[in-house]
Amino acid sequence: MFDPVIAPSGTLLGLLQRGRGDGTLHALAAPRAEALAALNHCVLSDPRHDWQAENRSLYYARLYLDLHGSLQEIERHLCDTDDHLDTDEARTGLALAVLGHLASYGRGDALALLRRYAARGANWAWALDELALRDNDSGLRALAGSVLARFPATPHGDAELAVAVRDAFEPRPWRLWAEDARDAIGGRVRAAREAGSFDRWQRQMRPSGPRPGWSVQAVFDWAEQGLERGNPLHVPAARCLSAVAGPEDRPAIVDAARDGSDGARCAALHYLAQSRDPVVLDLIEAATLSGSRTVADAAVAAFERMCGDEAVDRARGWVHRPDALGASAAGVLACRGGAKDAELVLGALRRTVRADGPDAPQLWTLVDGAGRLGIACAAPVLRHVYRETASSQLRGRAARALAATDSSFATGFAVECLWDCEETTREVAALHAETGDVRVAERLRRLAADPAEEAEVQTAVRSRIGPDMPAV
Repeated sequence: MFDPVIAPSGTLLGLLQRGRGDGTLHALAAPRAEALAALNHCVLSDPRHDWQAENRSLYYARLYLDLHGSLQEIERHLCDTDDHLDTDEARTGLALAVLGHLASYGRGDALALLRRYAARGANWAWALDELALRDNDSGLRALAGSVLARFPATPHGDAELAVAVRDAFEPRPWRLWAEDARDAIGGRVRAAREAGSFDRWQRQMRPSGPRPGWSVQAVFDWAEQGLERGNPLHVPAARCLSAVAGPEDRPAIVDAARDGSDGARCAALHYLAQSRDPVVLDLIEAATLSGSRTVADAAVAAFERMCGDEAVDRARGWVHRPDALGASAAGVLACRGGAKDAELVLGALRRTVRADGPDAPQLWTLVDGAGRLGIACAAPVLRHVYRETASSQLRGRAARALAATDSSFATGFAVECLWDCEETTREVAALHAETGDVRVAERLRRLAADPAEEAEVQTAVRSRIGPDMPAV
């Protein structure tokens, strides 16, 4: 899947793509046709860079409700011929999740569309999971024939059915279908469940990892084999070394970290970092100059996992390096540094935004660090990241940092955060938004009464409108 094209942050489409609270507020104030066009664009062309981590579905579903939006565009997208040509679940997953939320809000047309897609669509498993949470038993039982027809009554078809049953995210439909008296339905599902359980048992009986009695060299060989297969095993191999290595093995492990093969070197660096060996910081610095990208990345990752004072002290010396180790050192200071490191963290935050923009991966820890250290003069940079980043997760971190550094947060960004797509951001807003704003009072009441809202958000809301607090 290609990275989505994100519109400028000052446009309605750009706000909605980012999932910002201002997106909802602007959409409700815009001409309805324009707002629905932008909303449909977002739902049908998923704007998230990481669709498995970022939330949008509830945010878009609520806006459909507020705009009394039709589902015709979603239906056209799901029923398009491309559905069976492009079967990547990212193409339809957001639309199906939005339909699931709309169904939970009582939209019968959304429930009916989910049922039709589960019967005929390529991404039927996702639709079935949505229905498992919202549909009644009779509605789910009616889908049994259509779903099972996807799996021919052949050995290959039965094997695929067993995998589908075993890997189902929501087991409720399969449990209902297993109770069916018909052999073509209940008999097949029961057999598939048994086959899936047997397959899981077989895999547990055939572990491919380390065995008791392995030597240090055997662990290194296992790490190298994993790297050759494209499956890095540095961290689990380091844990294995912790189990099998004794004091007499230290020289061999240090030698491997300095001159071993890539797999052995990576595993040894992680092991020495975990054990806080005095020589590991010098070995990490040398590994970043080794010429092997794999070893350099593993060295940086090992350093980031260190939690001792010696790692923080070394980070102060590395933070000005223009490479990955310098960026990692800045992150270590942001996470574990003290008040005296505030200037270093602020400098790294500014450099990263200037050099790599508001979506740089390094910003996550730097933004957290600015909030943790209470760096008040970081507020302008944090506000820029909040406005411009395409990542709703990073925006939420910026909001938390602003709550700790920006005195205007309660009357500014905190208000729009009450409509944000991320529940953690709405929780921060519920704790800090100035209740003198009439929009805040009404939104808090609505969040408190919304059955789809997360429990943590409602707890934060109740802390503002409870019997012991001033009325909003």
